Amino acid sequence: MSASKKDFIAESEELLLEAESHLVEIQETNSSGLRPDTLNSLFRSVHTIKGISGIFGFRNVTDVAHSFESLLDDIRLGKIELSADVLKFLFTNMDMLKKIIRDEDEGSKEDISGYLISMEAFRDSAKKGSGASAADGAFAGIDKSIISILSEYEEHRLKTNIRENKGIYLKSAVYNLADFEKELNDLTALIRSHGELISMFPDSNDLPPDSIRFNLMIGSILPFDGLKELLGDDIKELISCKAAPEPPPPQAIPQEMTLKSSTSFVRVDIEKLDRILDTISEMSLAISAINRVGKEMMELYGHTPIVVDVLKISQVFGRRITELQGQLLEIRMIPIGQIFSRLSQVVRRYSRETGKRIDILLYGEDAEIDKYLAEEIADPLMHIIRNAIDHGIEPAEVRKSTGKKESGTIILKAFQRGNHVIIEVRDDGAGIDIEGVRKKAIEKGLLSQDSRVDERELLEFIFMPGFSTKTTVTDISGRGVGLDVVKQKLSLFGGFVDIATAKDAGTTITVTMPITLAVLRALIVRIGKERFAIPLTSMSETFAAGQADIQTIEGREVYNLREEPLPMIRLSRVFGIMDDGSDTFFTVVVGYGERRAGLVVDELIGHQEIIIKSLSDYLKGYTGLAGAAEIGKHEVILVIDVESVIGKFISIGSGDLIQKAVSHV
Repeated sequence: MSASKKDFIAESEELLLEAESHLVEIQETNSSGLRPDTLNSLFRSVHTIKGISGIFGFRNVTDVAHSFESLLDDIRLGKIELSADVLKFLFTNMDMLKKIIRDEDEGSKEDISGYLISMEAFRDSAKKGSGASAADGAFAGIDKSIISILSEYEEHRLKTNIRENKGIYLKSAVYNLADFEKELNDLTALIRSHGELISMFPDSNDLPPDSIRFNLMIGSILPFDGLKELLGDDIKELISCKAAPEPPPPQAIPQEMTLKSSTSFVRVDIEKLDRILDTISEMSLAISAINRVGKEMMELYGHTPIVVDVLKISQVFGRRITELQGQLLEIRMIPIGQIFSRLSQVVRRYSRETGKRIDILLYGEDAEIDKYLAEEIADPLMHIIRNAIDHGIEPAEVRKSTGKKESGTIILKAFQRGNHVIIEVRDDGAGIDIEGVRKKAIEKGLLSQDSRVDERELLEFIFMPGFSTKTTVTDISGRGVGLDVVKQKLSLFGGFVDIATAKDAGTTITVTMPITLAVLRALIVRIGKERFAIPLTSMSETFAAGQADIQTIEGREVYNLREEPLPMIRLSRVFGIMDDGSDTFFTVVVGYGERRAGLVVDELIGHQEIIIKSLSDYLKGYTGLAGAAEIGKHEVILVIDVESVIGKFISIGSGDLIQKAVSHV
């Protein structure tokens, strides 16, 4: 089953459950008087089913829900009286709607045209036989100016209250314009607990300054004096309350077609899954401790039966924990298409606001990503798209003059590469004005006039806070916010962003991020006496080197890696730690694409799965740290934030350094 169909089935199941409970409540309370709020809630549930089925393209469900909705609307407006036969037919409609949705779940289709015809025939006959309009002439005593402003539904509810011999009253309430909402909500809640709020409309005649008046039409079985005591003064009686007729006996509830759900979906809060992962993490540490104890026992007592049993049990336990961990991670995964569908709405919205015709194409919607990361990446992707619409894609007349089609195109593409998900946002606009970026950087003092900086490094400036080449501010962009948020958000979970642009051909922004952050494989390294974790998602290789292999150019250390210059970063200097001071060391190559660096450490200890925990407030904001993790004998180590280390210690302007390094190697 496709992800979209699963989402539809799960959502429809919840709406059907709500609708069925409203219908049962209507049946149980109809003998004592129909509750309009319950009928309206039933109508909204069916209307929502019709809407989402239309979005997902399930035509049979849409048609049945539409006919069901039309019948409910006629009942709401008093065109059809809610008799026992009509109520029975509503249950039949509910069963049919459930059956059609179940058919979609099972992939079967049937011709429902005959059923739709019978539904329309029932509506027509129910209208002809209904006596719901018998109270048309019963408005004596009510000002015609009030009747004229009532909607069709409100007029029907007024007729119904009169027909049920309820009193009709008009309450006037004056509030301060600045804070009237709460008092008005309290009043309407009080009215609904003792009757029905038929209509509410403002009145501006003879008002003190900064005030607002509301006239509320009420239907209630309470006499005028009782309602006045409850609601206070400023209330008048339009039609007096009469004795209510004896209610008919309640109708029997028809049997359910089936109570079995057609989906096995369970919606789970992501925080609950996080708590389970925390428990698994604790169990993994316990397994490590058992393994360690088993090995120590073997050294002391040899291969005795009890020692062998301890090691076997720990191995089995470890495998089961790994399986449980993998299954839980699968639960957290969702298709990236769920985020893409929201972004499509963003494109359509801003397309209307800017007056630009923009098409959006989606590829790789089935690529899966952790639910938490999917939600975290949604806003950064929205900022990228907003910039593409406002900065990139030209107005139709400009595109036409340059030989392009009048409508612009934005392409959203996702695919998996190893333990990463790659998301590309591509537009066919004018591209980024590289010279404009250079001039803005010089204007802001970020770059000197004679600096030799290549295009890639110039593009890094657009991710700086407050940096914008837009000369006019709009609701979409131009305030210097947006792309800096993208980079900051990605750096929190080890993601990278890369830009490729060409004049008049468009721009492609590539976002690289790990598939999940719940459990990460990490390389444990040692710097001096301290140990750190480097996520494997951020690294590509490791190698040993000596001090003689390092070249120093303008105070920067560079290593010749396969005829390519690799900037070196000594983590001992980053974190202010005394290293071993040895002539030989280990280097971890981190980064993505051309944005790479070598992190110098004293020792590579080994790989281990970790669960990253957020840092305390004391360490938050400290450059170079992504969080903490627990390993071994409940030892807490810090996790290195590779992106922030690269961003800070390989500064803008290193293009000169790289060019000189190339000349040396």
